[in-house]
Amino acid sequence: MLDTELGEIEVEVDGAKAPGTVANFLRYVDEKFYDGGQFHRTVTMHNQPNNDVKIEVVQASVNEAKKDDESEPIPLERTTQTGLLHKDGTISMARGEPDSATSSFFFCIGDQPELDFGGARNPDGQGFAAFGRITRGMDVVKKIQTSPHEEQRLTPPVRIRSVSRIR
Repeated sequence: MLDTELGEIEVEVDGAKAPGTVANFLRYVDEKFYDGGQFHRTVTMHNQPNNDVKIEVVQASVNEAKKDDESEPIPLERTTQTGLLHKDGTISMARGEPDSATSSFFFCIGDQPELDFGGARNPDGQGFAAFGRITRGMDVVKKIQTSPHEEQRLTPPVRIRSVSRIR
């Protein structure tokens, strides 16, 4: 459960299909890295003029005070391995290069097949590691996406009060 200043987002993670990515994410949750973190980026159809392949996501990061304590990057669990695709409401790990994800994650707004393995969003074609989906709170994600922003930077960022496991 993500408690943000705009409301709650409930997420179901799939440890059976993406065990490494889920274990990584839950470790950050359990160690309270996301408490005091933020949604800092919104990517809309209108704010990516230099991208031929456009996507729609909102991206979150850990509390800045804990950034230096992040763990080593994890191996990329490709969508061809997991079968988890970047559909509306998917949660996935942010990355630059393959095998470089640490703690930042994003939510898909609408289906985003260009983020799957073989998609054209990244030149490497390796895609991103989807590992779960929103079960409640997509309205909150859409509020985050339409919050004030300059280019892709949310101004101000949307604060994450806490992230915790629920059963």
